[in-house]
Formats: sequence, structure tokens, C-alpha cells
Amino acid sequence: MRNPDIVFAMTGDWYRNGRAIKQVRALTSQGWSIHVIHLGGSAPNFPMPSGVTTESLALKTQRGVRFFREVHQQFFEAAGRTKALCYHASDLYVLAALARAARGFDAVYTFDSRELYAHVDAVKHRPWVGWFWSLVESQYLPRAAAVFAVSKRIAEHLEKEYRIRQPVLLRNVPPRTEIVRSTKLADLAGLDASTPIVLHMGMMRKARGCEVLVEAMTHVKDAHLVFMGSGPERENLKEQSRTLDLENKVTFLDPVPPDSIIDYAAGARVGVSLLQDTCLNHRYALPNKLFDYLAAGVPVLAPNLPEIRSIVQGYNVGKTVDQRNPDQIAESLNQMIVATSERETWIHNAERFCETFNWESASQRFIAAFRHILPRHVSDQNQFPNPANAPSAWRLIDRIH
Repeated sequence: MRNPDIVFAMTGDWYRNGRAIKQVRALTSQGWSIHVIHLGGSAPNFPMPSGVTTESLALKTQRGVRFFREVHQQFFEAAGRTKALCYHASDLYVLAALARAARGFDAVYTFDSRELYAHVDAVKHRPWVGWFWSLVESQYLPRAAAVFAVSKRIAEHLEKEYRIRQPVLLRNVPPRTEIVRSTKLADLAGLDASTPIVLHMGMMRKARGCEVLVEAMTHVKDAHLVFMGSGPERENLKEQSRTLDLENKVTFLDPVPPDSIIDYAAGARVGVSLLQDTCLNHRYALPNKLFDYLAAGVPVLAPNLPEIRSIVQGYNVGKTVDQRNPDQIAESLNQMIVATSERETWIHNAERFCETFNWESASQRFIAAFRHILPRHVSDQNQFPNPANAPSAWRLIDRIH
């Protein structure tokens, strides 16, 4: 088997990551072959694109410094066995490993900043962790052949912080799709088809406002809240629902395959995202679910954060609220659930928004970046960090270990 054109690596499960799946499909549509290295433990629930091979790694540790050290070691070993023209780090945690592998084969590497990693909620009380990820970014971003970002403010932050050319803006928009209203979501949740559904998709983690949404449901009339996803807070939210006597108004569903998300979301009356303003990453975020709701023609209730506000208010596709205030959230949900002319406007505007902002359009920038990179690669040993001369962030990990 010939060597792949691109090694594509990520610490998550590629089979369950909509953004990464779309990126790989876009690259293979241009005839490039891809080798995906990931931590997937599941089987693919979609036809494997032509020209794609996969390699799933298993780690002994699941968290902390040792986890990231093992990620670095295993991904470097896997990528170092596979000669390619380009090594794409789909998250920061594999960036150093992919950059090292690229240097070994005199290749280039690229990076997708799906988060503002040095400023996520999990590091706000651990400044040394944020410092470490900033060190990794400062060492490898300036030498990347291309950097991608999910929002304009994240792109601007990286440009200013590391003095790099502004990253390519690649929002988490889904493919253009025809909206089909159905009872699939209601059927899966065991609800009557006429029940208005308030839908929250995605991971249930701290600082995502899930517990505030559950509390708000105590004052929401004639509607049912459905959580569709997984995450460490799921059991706590179930217990909160029982404590508030909301078991008949809140249902928890497992995630559905990425290609089916919009089909299910189209059955909701309101789509909710309530990221809390706890970190710079949240303030600059544009979550997948926001665009999935709009693609499904579902009005959005969202936090009053700058990037999200620019979409929800700027295109008039729903309401923004104080994401910390359950009473305000409940009041807004009660208003949005009612079928009014305002709701019709939101749905119409969501459809118009998706005519412009969709993966078919966004992917052209992604493809163009790789077209620029792959044919023009010229060997230059100085463009990659040399561990003998430059401080290695991962040598610090070795010392900590």
C-alpha cells in the first residue's frame, strides 16, 4: 500500500466527531489519501470514504499529565511509522507529536484550533497547565504550514498572541440540507408528537449551563427538555431532575451518529446552548450545536457571549439570555415555544443563514489551504523546531513525570 498524502490525527473518536469527518471527506474529495490516527473505540457508523485508512490507539491512562505524555508518545510513534506529505493535528494535544513526525520525513504540518486550548474552563484554576499549552502553541504554531480556527475571535487571538498569519476561519457549519420535519426525536424520547421539545445537544460538562437549564424547566409550561449527548455531568443532571421532581419533563438520550443529528434536531421547538462565561475559550466559542440547530430550522436560545451573539442577534435566529439566570431562561423558553410570527421569522432567517453559511462553502477555504501546501512543499530543515536547539515543551513533561 502506498504512503498516504496526509496523516490526520486527533485525541477523540474520529467516528463520532462531525467536524473531523467533514474535513476528511473534503480532503478525499480532492483525491488525497488520508491515514487517520485517533482514540476511537467504536465502529464507524457511516461508509468509509475512499482513500481513508484508520488506526486506533489505546491509552493506559485517562487523565492528567501522564495521559498527555502518553498521547504524545503514542501519536509520535504512530505518525513516525507513516510517511506522508502533510501531518494534520486536529487538536492541540497531538500537535507536538505531528510536528516531530513531519520534521522526520521533511514534510509539513497543519493545525486545527478547535478550542482556545490555553484558556479552556478546565485550566482556569491551574495556571501552569494553561502556561504549558501556551508554550506548545508558541513553539509550533509559527512553523505550521496552515492554522485553522472555529471563530473569528479565536483566529484573531492566535494571530496576535503568536504573531502568525491570521488562521483560516473554518466554522463548525454542517452541509446544506433540506429540512424535513418528523417525529424521530419525539419517538426516540418516547414523547407524544405534539409535545414541544426543548433540545440540548452535545457534551454535558460543567460550565455549559446544563444545570441552569434543568432548573429553568421548573417554570417552563407545556414543554419537555431532551438532553442528547454524553458527558461527566449526565448523572448529576439526572439526580437534579429527580430532586426537582422533573423526571416527567426531562429525558436523556445517547448521542446519535453525526450524519443523523440534523434529522433528529428538526423535531425540536427550540435548540439550546448555554455556555457560561467562565473562560476566554467560551467567550470566543461558536459551538457545533448552534449551527446544527439552524441547519435543522430550529430557533436558538443562546448565551449573551460575543461570538454567539453575533450570529443569533446579527441574523435574528433566536434569543440571547443571561445564561446564569434560570428565570430569564424560563421566560424566554415560554415565549419561544409559542407559535408566533416572530418564531416564523426566526425559522425563515435560519434557512437564509444556511444558504450562505454551510460546509459546501466553508470547505472551499479548507481545501484551498491544502492545495496551496501540498504541491508547493520545498525542503527546508529550518522551518521545523530542532529539539537540540529549541526548548521542548515535552521535555518538561518528562521532568514532571
